[in-house]
Amino acid sequence: MAVDVDTEARAADGAAVPEEIKGRSLSAIAWGRFRRDKTAMVALGVLIFLLACALFAPLITNLLGLDPYSLNPDAISAENGGVPNGCGLPDSSFFCGLSWQHPFGVEPGTGRDLLARLLYGLRISLFIAFSATTITVLLGTMFGIVSGYLGGRTDAVIGRLMDLILSFPTLLIILALSGVLTQRLEAMGVPEGNPARITYLILVLSVFGWPYLARIVRGQVLSVREREFVEAAIAMGSGTRRILFKEILPNLWAPIMIYATLTLPTYIATEAVLSFLGVGVLPPTPTFGAILADSVSYMNIIPSYLLIPGVLLALVVVTFNLVGDSVRDALDPRAGRV
Repeated sequence: MAVDVDTEARAADGAAVPEEIKGRSLSAIAWGRFRRDKTAMVALGVLIFLLACALFAPLITNLLGLDPYSLNPDAISAENGGVPNGCGLPDSSFFCGLSWQHPFGVEPGTGRDLLARLLYGLRISLFIAFSATTITVLLGTMFGIVSGYLGGRTDAVIGRLMDLILSFPTLLIILALSGVLTQRLEAMGVPEGNPARITYLILVLSVFGWPYLARIVRGQVLSVREREFVEAAIAMGSGTRRILFKEILPNLWAPIMIYATLTLPTYIATEAVLSFLGVGVLPPTPTFGAILADSVSYMNIIPSYLLIPGVLLALVVVTFNLVGDSVRDALDPRAGRV
């Protein structure tokens, strides 16, 4: 009662009454930091737009009256080597072949709409990247937690396995084993053609990607397992599974999330490189790498055919990287911001 009288007296005298201090969770603090970063918010908006375009690609193409597989012989010049109308001529412009009907132009030789193919290619690239990242995070987190907490022989075996995987030249292994492992997947029941190739890409990216995350998680676990709440759980008789996934794992979500956001653009670029080299998805299914590989032959005649897919691919990768960097800054406890 005395406190209430004192508070009323100070209010009557015009003194400021301190407001109630509300506690904030780590996620709320991180979101506040992220939201104040203008670059991060712009990148997040662009990222949401790109994800929406990939998710609703069939709806968008239907509304525009486009199809990624339909041939448009009227949009190309058969007398001029099958290039889009207006291209390959002495007076052709940098953006030749673009029209209201085909805003990004058409594919030489077939006349397929480039905008529709890029939307579907973005859809496939994001599916491969998200699937591979999910498996990478699951494997890296599981092996990293087990290795860091149990230690001893288990840590040594997992550590040598990670060293073995990291010692392989990843790109060369993926190129060399593409045909053999794709046929093995088809023999195991995976549908032939692109389903088997997409499955192969997801598996190899995950297998060669998880050791990097496992090492990060292992280092974090070595520190977390010595803290008081873990010792208290052990003293209370908690089992190993509970300690790993109820006590330690919730304290690792920040580095895991940061690694996931930075791995996604890497896998998108890797898929494009593999498709460029002919290891990825088979035509006529569109991907960024396949479109870029085909556009190189027409670089001097149709510059926009190379520029537009290249800029879009760079935009996707840079946007993911900017969001990943901003997430890392927002979750850094030593950032000195509140």
